Amino acid sequence: MAETATTLPPTQRAPRVDVRTMLTRHGAWIALALLILVNFALTPNFATWQTLNVNLTQVCTIVIVGVGMTLVIATGGIDLSVGALMAIAGALAPLIFLGKLFPLPHPAIGIALAFVIPVVVAGALGWFNGWLVTRLRIQPIIATLVLFIAGRGIAQVFTNGNLQVFNLPSFQFIGLGRVFGVPFQAILMIFIVALAAWMLRRTVFGRQILAIGGNERAARLAGIPVASVKQRVYLISGLLSGIAGLIVIARNSAADANLVGLGMELDAIAAVAVGGTLLTGGRATVIGTLVGALIIQLVRYTLLANGVPDAAALAAKAVIIVLAVWLQRQSHR
Repeated sequence: MAETATTLPPTQRAPRVDVRTMLTRHGAWIALALLILVNFALTPNFATWQTLNVNLTQVCTIVIVGVGMTLVIATGGIDLSVGALMAIAGALAPLIFLGKLFPLPHPAIGIALAFVIPVVVAGALGWFNGWLVTRLRIQPIIATLVLFIAGRGIAQVFTNGNLQVFNLPSFQFIGLGRVFGVPFQAILMIFIVALAAWMLRRTVFGRQILAIGGNERAARLAGIPVASVKQRVYLISGLLSGIAGLIVIARNSAADANLVGLGMELDAIAAVAVGGTLLTGGRATVIGTLVGALIIQLVRYTLLANGVPDAAALAAKAVIIVLAVWLQRQSHR
């Protein structure tokens, strides 16, 4: 009896799973899920509200700064000044609500101004970074290096190098407050991530950012105001850095210009890279930055909670960054 062919036509064949494509597109989510499962299995007391709150409060400022860094990198730039801008905002706020800069008619006015003025100053310095990049044609890594070096010195001049300690619950709510048991800074982080993700995907400004990062010359020929868009992106990065600086000092009940934001630029860039944003510009994911920051935080927490030294956690972070950049190269090819 003759055998009959059972080969399905091309349209009915089962789709072949491309492991490389799956890893490049969803590697961050897969890594986050694996980390959570490993912690459930190995880390004592991982499945508790206290552990969740600890990890959230540790990651919030990285994510907030990382959102601004994502937008900057999406245009093909980079911002090394975010940590220094956090220090400047953190130094200014106590000077304002403690009445050391100018007399206050009422304490409530001082608190309101302490939320507004430092963030506006950080945003203005971010815009200055964008001005250096667009008007003076300085490479972004050099332009932002100016405030990376000088910014922390400016903050130290404001405070004379002194530690500013305070106890002001109405101001500290941004870093210590809770809404229905959820840290307020986590709610603020989620709001910023959601707003930035919507802006990047659904608005003309978001499409202009990606177009500039993909091909700046073509974007300019298409009529996109490249200089204006870049300046606004650096402005946003500065504003978010200022907010993060206020959260840090509110959480610590003290402002130390030497330590606020120290190393934040590296953590933010790492979160952006691990999250899947293309470091050469043109492709960005704000949600990915959130996932990347969570991965880095969970790796560090997992190692420390299981008795591994902090130096090993730093080495693990470096390995994760290298792996993320390698996956990006595979995706780009």
